[in-house]
Amino acid sequence: MIQTILFNGNIITLNSAQPRVSAIAISYGRVVALGDNDAIRALGNSSTSEVNLDGKTVLPGLTDAHLHWEWQARALRSVDVFEVESKEIALECVKARVASTPAGEWITGRGWAQDLWENREFPTKEDLDAVAPDHPVALNAKSGHALWANSKALELAGITNSTTDPEGGQIYRDAQGEATGILLEDPAMNMVRNNVPVPTSDQLADMMVDAQELALKSGLTMIHDFDNPSCLAALQILRERGDLSLRVVKQINQAWLSAALDSGIRRNFGDDWIRIGALKLFADGALGPKTALMFDPYEGEPDNYGIVVVDKDEMTEYVSRASANGLPSTIHAIGDKAVHDVLDVFETVRTEEKVRDESTSTRRHRIEHVQIMHPTDLDRLAELDIIASMQPIHATSDMFMADRYWGERTQYAYNPRIQLDRGVTLAFGSDAPVEPFDPFIGIHAAITRQRNGKPEGGWYPDARLTLDETLLAFTQGSAYAANMEDRLGKLAEGYLADLIVLDRDIYAIEAEEILDINVLGTMVDGDWRFRDFE
Repeated sequence: MIQTILFNGNIITLNSAQPRVSAIAISYGRVVALGDNDAIRALGNSSTSEVNLDGKTVLPGLTDAHLHWEWQARALRSVDVFEVESKEIALECVKARVASTPAGEWITGRGWAQDLWENREFPTKEDLDAVAPDHPVALNAKSGHALWANSKALELAGITNSTTDPEGGQIYRDAQGEATGILLEDPAMNMVRNNVPVPTSDQLADMMVDAQELALKSGLTMIHDFDNPSCLAALQILRERGDLSLRVVKQINQAWLSAALDSGIRRNFGDDWIRIGALKLFADGALGPKTALMFDPYEGEPDNYGIVVVDKDEMTEYVSRASANGLPSTIHAIGDKAVHDVLDVFETVRTEEKVRDESTSTRRHRIEHVQIMHPTDLDRLAELDIIASMQPIHATSDMFMADRYWGERTQYAYNPRIQLDRGVTLAFGSDAPVEPFDPFIGIHAAITRQRNGKPEGGWYPDARLTLDETLLAFTQGSAYAANMEDRLGKLAEGYLADLIVLDRDIYAIEAEEILDINVLGTMVDGDWRFRDFE
């Protein structure tokens, strides 16, 4: 029985065998047939629900292949200082929250980026103390690799001027050796964050409902999450309630690998709604706080090469163990030295897999971000069959900062074209809430390499992608990374009925107009999860 027919549409399938059709038939969560209006409508009966698209454009559902879902959900309830133009504006936002928060309760927020401020200097605990003397305050930087805390937060964390830096992290200090209130990388940031009250799984699930609504309205039908197991617990509660409307690939962070392997979990454990992806590790930090690990120092800072979060030998042990027990790995690597080290790790483990006679398709290893590469490493992802999980929006957000910190090296930075031309599979995402998870912002960034029309012609314009290449990275590439390319990523017979309806033809508009596209409907598993048209 055909349950739903969409007809009179501009349906872009991303299926080369049948690129555009006007109608599609859906039953029990799957695409049953595609073709012209008359042929498809003839398949229905009196119980079939027919939807006249009236010329609207349809695309396969889009996937965000890298975001932090718990962090995103909680961010919607915290102080929003995302890309504020000055420290003073950030402090005003905190001051406003203080006015409605009982003394002693934590105030959290995220999104500040000191590189956008006039003097580009890190703020201090004294800045926050002035507006929040009676509340502990912890504000995550936009990058997620720095945290700005006030004196009360440092006190609760037991951080003093004599506290030693934790391995893989840094307590930022001034010239006199005093802790300034800036903490770099998770081992240091967690000294404060571990004192912030944690929502229960049910509370977190409630927060996720709001985030999910926004994601569906943005055209997302699947996400790949990189947060802690608490995120998985909340997602399962959403599913128990019947409220989960997004498909999720859940990565396993380093601290929980042993528990996962002891339970016998292997790649793809789960189903088409929630499934296990890969082991997640961090090789280094990020560009914003200048903790990305580099071969050569940052411009103007001859002693700063970034930070090692997990060294190469330890990474090799983790990735080797995971692979031997049925799990691929996905490793955060931003700096060129970090990417190089991760490639060395994968080269070692690929050799082990070859001895076990395992094909590379059974261990779909990924590098997350791949933000800058040394020219001698450009071919290695292809040679090792490693997925490049990248976020096009990072290029347009970071381009001027990258030029300042990395100089001429940026010709090899934020460049998916280098990998695509070598046959590497691209999987695109946003890194939300580091950036907005609206995929059309990422699509625009990938094909223009511009932000607000600058720079003219695009930043390193040779790195621009075509619209086809970009959409495939948000669909089929991400489906491949999820081991779901046989049922996701395009609209074809037998594939899952995940699709979105747009208010205009993305192929028939100027690039700048992509930012104005409105998603009118989002269908997942054959059901409308969001619909704003008749």
